[in-house]
Amino acid sequence: MNNSVSGFSKFSKAEKISWIANQYFSNPEQAVSLLTNYWNKDVKLQQLHDDFIENTITNFYLPLGIAPNFLINEKFYTIPMAIEESSVVAAAANAAKFWSTRGGFKTTIIGTEKIGQVHFIFKGEKEKLQSFFEEKKHHFFTETEAITRNMQKRGGGILNLELRDKTAEIEGYFQLHATFETKDSMGANFINSCLEQFAKTLKSEAFSYKLFSEEEKNMTVVMSILSNYVPNCLVRAEVSCPVEELADKTIANPQEFAEKFVTAVNIAEVETYRAVTHNKGIMNGIDAVVLATGNDFRAIEAGIHAYAAKGGKYSSLSHAKIENGIFSFWMEIPLALGTVGGLTSLHPLVKFNLQMLENPSAKELMQIVAAAGLAQNFAALRSLTTNGIQEGHMKMHLGNIINQLQANETERILILDHFREKAVTHAAVVEYVGHLRKAKI
Repeated sequence: MNNSVSGFSKFSKAEKISWIANQYFSNPEQAVSLLTNYWNKDVKLQQLHDDFIENTITNFYLPLGIAPNFLINEKFYTIPMAIEESSVVAAAANAAKFWSTRGGFKTTIIGTEKIGQVHFIFKGEKEKLQSFFEEKKHHFFTETEAITRNMQKRGGGILNLELRDKTAEIEGYFQLHATFETKDSMGANFINSCLEQFAKTLKSEAFSYKLFSEEEKNMTVVMSILSNYVPNCLVRAEVSCPVEELADKTIANPQEFAEKFVTAVNIAEVETYRAVTHNKGIMNGIDAVVLATGNDFRAIEAGIHAYAAKGGKYSSLSHAKIENGIFSFWMEIPLALGTVGGLTSLHPLVKFNLQMLENPSAKELMQIVAAAGLAQNFAALRSLTTNGIQEGHMKMHLGNIINQLQANETERILILDHFREKAVTHAAVVEYVGHLRKAKI
């Protein structure tokens, strides 16, 4: 079968669906029905969703849950989380409730600097290039004034621009390394527009620079693009309390728990295999809030994981200690977020979620997201160092197994009751459902 197609982007939505249904499915009508069932009945709302990306055929839904009782800097938040993984929202809510009676989360913005670069090749004398840059540097700022004017009114703009020599890595490779403040917007379009103007200025100023040879004038701009690695756009989140106050129904011996918890974090700091899973747990909380607030979770993931390896080895993002009888758990992570622009002003549920968070600034959202990530990590480590993570996770996953087995309502009630006090495994549920159905026959 030839599955190639020409001019697909020019097809109407109905034509695209028809092509897919007839090309890949033995029952095309059923495939079409499935896709159309996920359309929004509000035609204008569906058109809005269709316009977010290209070649849309339907909507792909994720559950939106909430984790209440997050006490962050003495203020309570109800945090929205969009995620498909069982137990994540429950774990975040549980950790939030736990810490709400122990002082809550303390968060601090360390920096909000974002980065972009113009990558270019220059074959000539380095000293001459440096002199050119120092002499012409002010032109890069003046020629971006039309782009930066509105951002400057909000207190943002271009912070600095420097020439970086990268010829030790690649022959002739240099950068214009720029730093930005973008206030409440994530700022990708703003930064990229500035960078592309920098590239034009670089080329035009170099072409007219009398001290350059003809080869030096013809430098090659390879690309102009922001970086999702933002090590100076940092937020710190932490929790702490006297060790004895850690006691609750799952922590009978708080000193033993605290010591084991700190050791678990220490292992993630030195063992990469553990650190990856450890940090994935943090990202469960972070990504869910980032997605729910209309931000780019792929950019956040890339930047945070790069930060986890900033010391030359991938390591834990979070840290813990016991000092003078006080248990402390904290992390510092880079988060380039926005609360204006992009989906934040378009997606109805994103607007709803931001309103539920009381319309935070970008800085406040950084703190909320960091607290959610730390809460998720605390919940996971508490489970791992006490009862184990599978007991709670599989209890939450039970509903998915019931749905997979297409249990009816009577069977669902019996299954939930049967596994109320029993360990949940997929095999055990299958066996029990088989027993139910056999008894019925």
